[in-house]
Amino acid sequence: MPPDIDQPVAVARQLTNQGRERKLQLIEAAAELFAERGYDETRIVDIVERAGVAKGLFYWYFENKEALFRDLVQENRLRLRRAQGEAIDLDAEPLRRIRQGAEASVAYMSSHAHFFSLIEVENLDKKFADVLRQGTEVHATDVSAIVAEGIAEGTIRDEDPLLLAYGVIGAVGYFGHFHRTGRVAMGADDLAAFVGRFVVCSLAADEQIARRILLPS
Repeated sequence: MPPDIDQPVAVARQLTNQGRERKLQLIEAAAELFAERGYDETRIVDIVERAGVAKGLFYWYFENKEALFRDLVQENRLRLRRAQGEAIDLDAEPLRRIRQGAEASVAYMSSHAHFFSLIEVENLDKKFADVLRQGTEVHATDVSAIVAEGIAEGTIRDEDPLLLAYGVIGAVGYFGHFHRTGRVAMGADDLAAFVGRFVVCSLAADEQIARRILLPS
């Protein structure tokens, strides 16, 4: 839906704290509605009514509904990275950091299952493939850097770091998907622990290293 002629189209701008809060208010309202009704069935007027703001304010922050959805994906990505950062001990050795990040990712995906189910459905026509792929590539770059550290110190097997990183991301993503769709019948904490063990055993240079990393920290 294009904005009315007298409504400012959203452009890149520095937001005040209040402005960012108002923008997040719209994003949160949209996330609730998308989860309840789906993307196509949610109108901009529904979003502003749920957020309790004037319709014109929507176009101050977003050009259209698709732009809001893309911001929602990016905001969720930031929150996932924040959850990973809080879980990772930066002083730990690389393989342990990868385990911590994988477990935190599974836990986050479980607690935000409605959102991840939504983006799977809404990406069927590949409308949002670019923004989703961007998140995967950023994650892969981060993980591959840690993998390379582990290879250099001899605790992670010597393979292409990027391929190993994709393996970690794939395990997290697919086990999370299987959990959301009911094909994995275990609690989120148990699944996160399993994925952590799976990743460590897949990456460790030998069994002794894997056993050490899997000991309680």
